[in-house]
Amino acid sequence: MHKEDAKINCPTFQKQETVAKDITNKINAIEGVIGKAVFAEELRKEMDVLLSCQDYKNTSLDCKNCHFIANLRRKTTDLIVKAKKLA
Repeated sequence: MHKEDAKINCPTFQKQETVAKDITNKINAIEGVIGKAVFAEELRKEMDVLLSCQDYKNTSLDCKNCHFIANLRRKTTDLIVKAKKLA
């Protein structure tokens, strides 16, 4: 099965996606939940940029997909930060 990258036509998303992928790679590369939590908090801030986008249009599929991705990443960062508290 061939995987195609989904395209969201939004300059804000494109900019934040590059930053998010960089931070995600750092999270995946570091050992230990405490180190991961530092980058998770950084990623959370970047996802908040997307979730508070002033150009959000409820009727736009690109906007809905962007918010879906941002919410999913935000929930993941929340789990990492909670795991830090348990460590």
